[in-house]
Amino acid sequence: MNNELVKASEEITALTSKIKDLKKEIGKVIVGQEETVEQLLITFLAGGHALLEGVPGLAKTLMIRTLAQAIDLKFKRIQFTPDLMPSDIIGTEILEEDQTTGKKFFKFSKGPIFANIILADEINRTPPKTQSALLEAMQEFEVTYSGKTYPLEKPFFLLATQNPIEQSGTFPLPEAQQDRFLFYIKIGYPTETEETNILKSTTGGKKAVVNSVISGEDIFRLQQLVREVFISDELITYVSRLIRTTRPETTNNTYVKEWVGWGAGPRAGQALILTAKARALQEGRFSVTPEDLEKIALPVLRHRVIVNFKAEAEGITSDDVTRELLKSIRP
Repeated sequence: MNNELVKASEEITALTSKIKDLKKEIGKVIVGQEETVEQLLITFLAGGHALLEGVPGLAKTLMIRTLAQAIDLKFKRIQFTPDLMPSDIIGTEILEEDQTTGKKFFKFSKGPIFANIILADEINRTPPKTQSALLEAMQEFEVTYSGKTYPLEKPFFLLATQNPIEQSGTFPLPEAQQDRFLFYIKIGYPTETEETNILKSTTGGKKAVVNSVISGEDIFRLQQLVREVFISDELITYVSRLIRTTRPETTNNTYVKEWVGWGAGPRAGQALILTAKARALQEGRFSVTPEDLEKIALPVLRHRVIVNFKAEAEGITSDDVTRELLKSIRP
């Protein structure tokens, strides 16, 4: 029995060390943005999808491409444009002819969604009809075309980027689709030191080489380990209380009643627990702490707690609501 425990411990240590190697490889190309990279890796470990928002030029696409290079999985990039159609994502049927019999038949030609890591670049520059083509893939890990269902390759991750909706030529993502994203990550401008280092590293002749340091099998095993990370009943109760307080219809919290249009659903609680477990494992721990939950609360609730028109007029954001709840509700 002791030998089994030793082997299990050695396996966990080896896998978590690969997470550190992954961070190092990404750091060869991406300067700064440690929090964003950490949140992306948490998304992978928890088996979810992430939405990244930031103004153009903050290396959103480069970050995801670099991450894909460091993982030994199939990668596809889809550039979302106003004229993109659902069939451009899922695929379409093509009329072919059997060379021996001369009979014609339709064959399904798979689209770029059939890969392990999908970069949906500038997802909010295409109309909602095309955006919704991703819903089934994100939730069920399969797509349906002409009544036939096609399973997607696993592991499957969709990492989408979007520009702020205030910019011209953008379409807000439907709430149902936003809820499918485990994390909503906002990327800010780099610090002065980081920006100087970016300018140095990107304008010279030397180009960093990113090596593949983790496999799809490793990702699968890490996702299984995330599920086994311990979280106490007290912290689960805290998560439930936090989520239920975001709902203005059922809470007595005056701040929520004044500023929130509608609150988070049960999926938000699942996301909080899973991502907290993933963060704990990433830190080399096998137990969730209150700090884990606090660190991932903003990207989990940012797109699930919707403020009302009055809050928008006053500049109150979903993040403000979450911070207020974290202060008032303690584990």
